[in-house]
Amino acid sequence: MEKVNAYLQITMKINESDRQSAAKVYFDYREPFLKTIEGALTKSLLVRDEDVQVLHGFDSKEHAEAYLESEMFKNDVAKGLSPYFQAAPEIRIFTVVG
Repeated sequence: MEKVNAYLQITMKINESDRQSAAKVYFDYREPFLKTIEGALTKSLLVRDEDVQVLHGFDSKEHAEAYLESEMFKNDVAKGLSPYFQAAPEIRIFTVVG
């Protein structure tokens, strides 16, 4: 397996009552993401009381940035999740050092 060199973290405020529906979007697109998005290596759903995060692992920062412009992200994932947002999602890209 290739090494994760960059992470795309998307943090979303989603009401607890909507989390199961939002999680369905995650699970519906997890495998297609891993199989078809260039440089995609991992995808994890992280749940806290105050928010939900999806952490995506990529082989490069450039591939993480490109995913945000992809048809899958814009037309499927973002549109599928947007009815559940309580605030604009926070999107960050981190690079791995070392």
